[in-house]
Amino acid sequence: MKLAIDLLWVRPKQVGGIESYIRNLLDGLLLLPNQEIEYWLIVSTDNEKTFLKYEKKDRCNIHVCKIKSKNVFKRIIWQNMYLGREIKKLGINICFEPYYCKPFLGTKNIKFITTIHDLQALHYPEYFSKFKVEWMKMSWRNALKTSKKIITISKYVKKDIEENFPKYGNKVEVIYNPILVDKDEIYDFEIIGKKYGIKKGEFYFTVSSLLPHKNVKTIIEVIDKIKAKNISLPRKLVISGVGGKSKSELENLIERLNLQDDIILTPFISNSERNALYKYSKAFLFPSLFEGFGMPPVEAMVLGTTVITTMSTSLKEVTFGKANYVKNPLDINEWIECMLHAKKMKYEFREFDKEIIAKKYYDTFKSVERM
Repeated sequence: MKLAIDLLWVRPKQVGGIESYIRNLLDGLLLLPNQEIEYWLIVSTDNEKTFLKYEKKDRCNIHVCKIKSKNVFKRIIWQNMYLGREIKKLGINICFEPYYCKPFLGTKNIKFITTIHDLQALHYPEYFSKFKVEWMKMSWRNALKTSKKIITISKYVKKDIEENFPKYGNKVEVIYNPILVDKDEIYDFEIIGKKYGIKKGEFYFTVSSLLPHKNVKTIIEVIDKIKAKNISLPRKLVISGVGGKSKSELENLIERLNLQDDIILTPFISNSERNALYKYSKAFLFPSLFEGFGMPPVEAMVLGTTVITTMSTSLKEVTFGKANYVKNPLDINEWIECMLHAKKMKYEFREFDKEIIAKKYYDTFKSVERM
């Protein structure tokens, strides 16, 4: 069996958790023994180098398409005009689409398995242009209608699809994200401490894109109240991740509250630096209002970090009820109360092991071959 995996959408270090998801999954798939699948990674000219390590693996090939992932509009047009043709040229009739962007055109006689990570544009249409909201709705419908199988990353997302697109619920299968945390991949904290002006156990940490539903504004206001009321908690907060719609608003808030020395906004950071910040923080705060999965709280707990998060959407589900939770994510006082009494609850999350998750994907691929 030959399987194409469309990776044209990957813009390295710019698509957040979805990039981690696919790279962890590829690592897991290529570790599975006794396979009957030959993988063909469909990559672009500007993300090819980041996938070259897989070419050295048995049963894995790289096919480079003459398109750049960074130009999203041109990439989408190209996918619809040429992706199906490229796949058929390779003698392949099954394709895994790890993103929602299954082509509308040119895919006749190709069986697709598509992952839908969330329906964010339905819940927060204000984040997007009207055109993009309609485009995403059309793309979801197209994927649901024409894919042989839909994979969602949590029970929450499956339920969301069943409620909003009930006609296609029978195609949906839940497979959690693979989580890969190398406990030995820890950056030298002395260097990080000097870089950001922080000390072990005397700062909070969060990983987040800077979008309104990530609710970073609330924990900035939490830090402000801790400082103003002289509450016996750390006053430093490190925020890492990709940018987003709220970045300038949050920067203005930090300046208005005079927290420039207390809140550190970092750009995208390496896994080793992220792990060190997880490990040596007082607690990892994840205030999100909406997640299809939510990998950072799981990663932090694997490293033994105290995690405080919300009960919103999928978060309690994927942390198995093992974290500390605030019931009202917008309540500053509840956050502070939880921070004062939070418990460290380490959990290994072996259920998210990359090989266990990869085997579930492998079985799904093989089942689609038989359809």
